[in-house]
Amino acid sequence: MPKKKKETKTEELFAEYPNLYMEASSDDIDAAFAFADEYKAFLDISKTEREFARNAIATAEDLGYKDISGVDTLKAGDKVYTSIKGKGFAAAVIGKKPVTEGFNILGAHIDSPRLDLKPNPVYEDSDTVYFKTHYYGGIKKYQWTTIPLAVHGVVYTTDGKCHEICVGEKPEDPVFYISDLLPHLDGEQMNKKASELIPAEDLNVIIGGIPLKDKDLSEPYKAAILKLLNSEYKITEKDFVSAEIEIVPAAKARDLGFDRALIAAYGHDDKVCAFPALMALMAQEKPSRTCVTILTDKEEIGSYANSGAQSVLYENFLMELLAKSCGGVDSFNMLTFRKAMAGTKMLSTDVTTAYDPKYASVFEKRNTAYLSHGLKLEKYTGARGKSGSSEANGDFVAQITDIFAKNSIPWQTGELGKIDAGGGGTISCYMAKLGMDVIDCGVPVLSMHAPVEVISKIDLYYLYLGYKAFIENIR
Repeated sequence: MPKKKKETKTEELFAEYPNLYMEASSDDIDAAFAFADEYKAFLDISKTEREFARNAIATAEDLGYKDISGVDTLKAGDKVYTSIKGKGFAAAVIGKKPVTEGFNILGAHIDSPRLDLKPNPVYEDSDTVYFKTHYYGGIKKYQWTTIPLAVHGVVYTTDGKCHEICVGEKPEDPVFYISDLLPHLDGEQMNKKASELIPAEDLNVIIGGIPLKDKDLSEPYKAAILKLLNSEYKITEKDFVSAEIEIVPAAKARDLGFDRALIAAYGHDDKVCAFPALMALMAQEKPSRTCVTILTDKEEIGSYANSGAQSVLYENFLMELLAKSCGGVDSFNMLTFRKAMAGTKMLSTDVTTAYDPKYASVFEKRNTAYLSHGLKLEKYTGARGKSGSSEANGDFVAQITDIFAKNSIPWQTGELGKIDAGGGGTISCYMAKLGMDVIDCGVPVLSMHAPVEVISKIDLYYLYLGYKAFIENIR
C-alpha cells in the first residue's frame, strides 16, 4: 500500500517575512549589536572610497593576505588581494576545487553620494572664502545645506608627492558649511520646486573669513586661505586640478532610538554591504570553491572610469587568480577563463530602499522591503519596464534560498518601489555580462542618498551571516 504523502501545513503555503527583533534570540540580538559596533568604527574611518580601500587592504594584510602581484603561483588556502587605483579593492581565498570551475563572489561598491571640488574651487566674495563644488551621484541638494561638513581627500603635486587632507572629523577640528536663506526672506525660494530650491552652483562651502593684511592684494581673504593650505599641505591653487577632494558630512555613525535598534550614518549606501562582504571573506581559510570579494568605485555615477565595476581591472584580477592557480600566467587561456565565468556565482551586494509609511504612495506594500525584516533578495533591478536590469535566473534564486533556509538566514524580497515611480541599478548587470549568475542582495535603507541614512542592526548582522553562508555553500 503506498505511503500517504505528508500534507503541507496551511501556514507553510504563505510567504511570511517577520520582524526579526520579534523572532531573534537575545544572544542573536547581542551578536547583532556587537557586529554593529565593529561596523560603525570601520565606517567612521572609511567615509570615502580611498579610505575604505586603504582600510580594507590593512585588514587583509593583518590576516595574512598578500598582494597578488608578488605571487607567482596559487594553491588552496592562499590569500591574495589587489588595489584598484587606490579606490577599489579585490581579494580572494583560493579554494580546494579547481578555479576553472568558477568563483563565489561578493561584490559591493564603496563610493557614496557627496560633493566634489571643481578644478578651480577657491574664491572669495563679500569677505568670505568658499570652495566651489560639483555634486557626485543622486542627491537632494537642499539636504546638504546648514549641516557640518568635513573635507577628505588627496592632492598630488608636481613633485610627485601625495598630500592627504582630512579636516572636520576630530572634536578639535573646524567644520565647513553651506548656507541657506532665512525664513524671513525666503518667499521667492519657497515657491520653487524642491529640485530648484538650491541650484547646483550655489553648493558653495564656506572655508574661511580672515584676510591677509596687505593693501596690495585684490583678494586678501582668498590669499590667506591659500597661504594656510600651502603651509599645511605644500599645495598651491594650481594643484587643485590634480586633487581628489570630497566634501562629506562631519557626523559620526550613531545608534538611533532609545532602544538603539538602528544606526544613523553617512554612507550606508553601500558600505553597509561592503563591510560584511569584506568580513565574510576574511572569515574564510580553505573554502571548497575560491571565494572573492570585489569592492568597486563610481557606482553612483554609472560604474565608469578605471576604478568602476565596468573597468577590466576587476576582470584582470579574476584572470590572474585563474592563471596563477593553473601553473602561472604563461598558462592562461581565454576560453578556460570564459568557462570559469559561466560557472561563477555572485551576490551583487547593494542596498535597497526601506518602506517608509510617510511616503507610502511610491511603494507597493506587498513588494517592498521593511527595516528589521532581514536581508533582501532583489531578483531584478532597473526602472519602469526593467530598463537597465540584470535579472537572475530562477534556478539560481532557488539555490540561494535553499542555502539561506539550511543556514537559518531570514530574508525578504520585492522591488525598489512602484513600477513607474522611478528605479535604479547596481553593478550586477556589468558582472552578468561576463556570463556569471548574479543577484542583488542587501539591506533596506531609510532616506537613501541623504547625508545621514538609516539601517537596522539586526538586518546588518544577518546580512553578514547570509554573505558568509553564500560564499561557503553555493555551487
